[in-house]
Amino acid sequence: MFLATALVFVLVIGILVTLGMQLWVRPKAAIDRVTAAAVEGPVAVSHPSLAWRELIRKLGTLVPSAPKDSTVMLRRLMRAGYRGPNALKTLYGSKAILALALPVVALIFTARSDADPSKKILFVAGSFAAGFFGPNEYVRHAAKKRQKQVRRGLPNALDLMVVCVESGLGLDQAVVQVAKELQFAHPEISQEFGLMNLEMKAGKRRADALRNLADRTGVDEVKKLVAVLVQADRFGTSIAQSLRGHSEFMRVQTRQAAEEKAAKLGVKLVFPIFFCILPSLFVVTVGPVLVRIVRELIPMMVNM
Repeated sequence: MFLATALVFVLVIGILVTLGMQLWVRPKAAIDRVTAAAVEGPVAVSHPSLAWRELIRKLGTLVPSAPKDSTVMLRRLMRAGYRGPNALKTLYGSKAILALALPVVALIFTARSDADPSKKILFVAGSFAAGFFGPNEYVRHAAKKRQKQVRRGLPNALDLMVVCVESGLGLDQAVVQVAKELQFAHPEISQEFGLMNLEMKAGKRRADALRNLADRTGVDEVKKLVAVLVQADRFGTSIAQSLRGHSEFMRVQTRQAAEEKAAKLGVKLVFPIFFCILPSLFVVTVGPVLVRIVRELIPMMVNM
């Protein structure tokens, strides 16, 4: 009995191991792929997602666009964090596909309805506009969100940069250290500082790299910091003192912005209080009195 149980157990384990090696691990396929790549060079792997992306890019090249609009959209994509070489083509291809797909879906839904034909046409036209201008609004929203994150992480980055410079590091090393320390807390500002460091390593002047940082982000606070650093580098003043002064200025500015929002809070609470809290308060306080009046006072007045 024990021998039969052991044989069944070994057989089941062998089948499971074989299936696992064939279906999930596949060491032979991995070895063949690595050795083929080493001998024959890189092999193009076709995937449906890659084919779909290539189709979107090809459609993006066919969409006509003015150079001025392309420049604006390219800057907006850059500020939103999409900085690939095909980002603009992908955007235009997405606009073309959505502008064609959404009206078709709208026609399918409106074909079975009994609505007015003018409303159907208006719905189809609205779906076309939503498909064509929707990606633009998405990129604009993504750019604003990224700028907000950069603006939120800039004070911490500036304080850390002040500590690094005052401890004896140069500005380039301080930028590298800030990008490394804020990699998880504020990844947006870390990425921007990392790109600036790569530009300086590639041979670009520090002033040009700083101006590119301000142009990539489009944040006013970053532009002010860049102006301070460029002037300190040009006139030979102390970088530590300039950063310390600008850090105190930003701290005061942040405090004033918080006080301004707190002052506006009372005015903003008027409408929620008037439309949401006061009706329920009236129901709780005046409701029992009205019920008593209806039950007792009105019958007495009628009997009189």
